[in-house]
Parts: sequence; structure tokens; C-alpha cells
Amino acid sequence: MWQETDRGYSVNSRNQRMCAVKSFLRYAAEKDKILMPLFLDVKVIPKKKDTRVREIEFFSESALKAILEQPDRNKKNGQRDLFFMILMYDTGARAQEILDLRLCNIRMDGKNPYVVITGKGAKTRNVPIMEKTCKHLKSYLHRFHIEDNPEEYLFYIERKGIRSQMSIDNVEKFVARYGKKAQETSTDVPEHLYPHMWRHSRAMHLYRNGMPLPLVTEWLGHAKMDTARCFIQMLIQR
Repeated sequence: MWQETDRGYSVNSRNQRMCAVKSFLRYAAEKDKILMPLFLDVKVIPKKKDTRVREIEFFSESALKAILEQPDRNKKNGQRDLFFMILMYDTGARAQEILDLRLCNIRMDGKNPYVVITGKGAKTRNVPIMEKTCKHLKSYLHRFHIEDNPEEYLFYIERKGIRSQMSIDNVEKFVARYGKKAQETSTDVPEHLYPHMWRHSRAMHLYRNGMPLPLVTEWLGHAKMDTARCFIQMLIQR
């Protein structure tokens, strides 16, 4: 308790430290059997549940416009960052789900282009993309994927001629940077912009524009209707 009251630790930090203590005592008890009773007493201490109501943040459509105006599309990284944010918003996907996309997951050969997204539990879902997004996609592919390798990551970094998957840290940095820059021209842009806020915002915009809750659930890839319903209700209450 003192960790939370005196040190100001969160419930998650408290649980992580308790886990570390248990691991150490297990190791010590294996070395010295006298310590086994102490380890067994500590082992049964349950994790504390976090009962706080977490605020779900999202931005307006006008804020989205201001943010997307920030990347310099004439520069290679600017075009990449812009398309990443467009695709993340259009699909409502998690940032990591976008980072995991490979060229073989892009389907533009039919009348209705879509991307195959792999979510939690390795479950896949086909998410359609808008015509404007397809135009950005084609332009991005022309610049970043001259050689068509189906197994190559859609978004990558290149060092010394070697390509590797782009990291979530990279995404967080450029999203935050464009957010701060957009605040100079729009008061609608949240103070702290982070990737998952795009998913929240897309869900809210779809719902407000008339998409039924079951379709929003399918779009987001939630396994349970209750999860999406709770999510939307928390957004509406804001």
C-alpha cells in the first residue's frame, strides 16, 4: 500500500514489483529450503485490480485534417508518415497491426480494395479502404516498393541497405511531433497525440455518422459485442 500512497506508484507498477519479489523469493527458496515457507506465503498474494475509470480520448474530424496537413509529402519520410496515419485512420487498426502488414496483405485487384489485418489472437479481418486511401497507397508503393516482394513489410526502415520492420516507437514519435505542430494552427488537436487515439477517433466518427454498433465492432476487430459497446459508451460520455 505504501508504494501507492507514499511513492505514488500506479497499480500496474505495484503489481510488477510484487511479481519481481515473488520471482526472487522463488529463486532464493530453491537455493535454501528454509525460505520455502516465506515464498509460499508471498506467492498467494493476489494481484491488485485497477478499478480506475480510464478516460478514452479521441479527436475531431477537423483536428484530423490539421494533423494530416503537417507531413511534407515531398520528402520521403513525410510521404511515409502521412500514408501511415491515413491508413491507420481509414482501417481503424491498431498501430502494431499496421506495422505487421506485408505487401501480400494488400488486395487491390478487385472492385473493392481491402487489407487483411491480423489482430489479437492471430485472428484476421478484411477491412475495406477508401478510394482516396488507395491513391495514397499506389503513390507510396511506387516510391517505397519498386520491387514487388509479397513478404516484405509495407512499412520499414532501411539501414545500410538492409530493410527491417518499422518500430512502434518510431510511429509514436512522428505522431506526437505532427500533433504538436498541428496545435499551432488548430485548437481542436489534443495536447498529447498518440497512435491509439486514431483508432478511438475512427470508431467515434463512424458511429456518429450512422454506422451500427455491430459493424463498428466488426470493423475494430473486437471479439465481443460488450467490449465495443462499453468502448463506444465511454466515448459518447465525453
